[in-house]
Amino acid sequence: MGKGGKSDGSNVEEENMAAWLVSINTLKIQPFKLPPLGPYDVRVRMKAVGICGSDVHYLKTLRCADFVVKEPMVIGHECAGVIEEIGSNVKDLVPGDRVALEPGISCWRCTQCKEGRYNLCPDMKFFATPPVHGSLANQVVHPADLCFKLPENVSLEEGAMCEPLSVGVHACRRANIGPETNVLVMGAGPIGLVTMLAARAFGAPRIVIVDVDDSRLSVAKELGADEIIKVSINIQDVEGEVESIQKAMGGSVDVSFDCAGFNKTMTTALTATRAGGKVCLVGMGHHEMTVPLTPAAAREVDVVGIFRYKNTWPLCLEFLRSGKIDVKPLITHRFGFSQKEVEEAFETSARGGSAIKVMFNL
Repeated sequence: MGKGGKSDGSNVEEENMAAWLVSINTLKIQPFKLPPLGPYDVRVRMKAVGICGSDVHYLKTLRCADFVVKEPMVIGHECAGVIEEIGSNVKDLVPGDRVALEPGISCWRCTQCKEGRYNLCPDMKFFATPPVHGSLANQVVHPADLCFKLPENVSLEEGAMCEPLSVGVHACRRANIGPETNVLVMGAGPIGLVTMLAARAFGAPRIVIVDVDDSRLSVAKELGADEIIKVSINIQDVEGEVESIQKAMGGSVDVSFDCAGFNKTMTTALTATRAGGKVCLVGMGHHEMTVPLTPAAAREVDVVGIFRYKNTWPLCLEFLRSGKIDVKPLITHRFGFSQKEVEEAFETSARGGSAIKVMFNL
């Protein structure tokens, strides 16, 4: 599992502490006992941990989709840190290496894993997905092969941003984004923004992004969106908004990314995308949706979904190293690792507003 560990024989002096979700709207920094260090594991001192929307869902409701928190759980899964100890069989990492952690540990035995789609592993053990503990802690233990060394010019905060960026990268791979692909992004929240950045890095020549919030749209424009369009939450407005989107694109919408996942956003995406185009469902705002699939099918619009990501960290780090993607502007708030600051950080993230990515510096 996302082990969070150290060996019992370690020379670590201080007690390992972590942010535990103990009940609705209640986080407490408490001791976190770490499991033994296996031969292929590393012990990592956490330095940067971001707050994800799923973390906020767990805090507010003790559930996210079908995952339910039934007992206290350490929160957090967007993370980077410094290697402090390596297992006896670890060859490619040494103490002192700065690493970004991929948070999901698959079984490598099931059909999905053997087919290379390990993100769909039914036995995935993922940081801060119950009952697996997360990474908002002083230290964790994790498999060495899921810890990726950071290039010298990539910060630990940027390393932690590889997790949300991976969602955008995986979505772009699923949608086959390239230099001839005009892209529509529905939603300018954190995932919509990283999907936009990833699409640009994959070569998309024109990107239009829509949202209901002016401040989010202004951020998207600053980050490189070609056009921004404010839309409503009223599904009756879809027809007029599709006309505005197609006019702003100045051509066909080849691929639409729905990064919100609501009836309205998916209906807009399906309607706006050209015949023979593709819609990629990234967001999961509604558990179930009623959308016009029949007209889309008659135009042979392909619909694909994504779940997490696979084999994305090396490419994310290369995008960051080369400057093709700059995630630094997405980090809008920073907090330390005290009881008060943990509470304030989650309140800030939950409020939204100007907060895009809230980051802990441990």
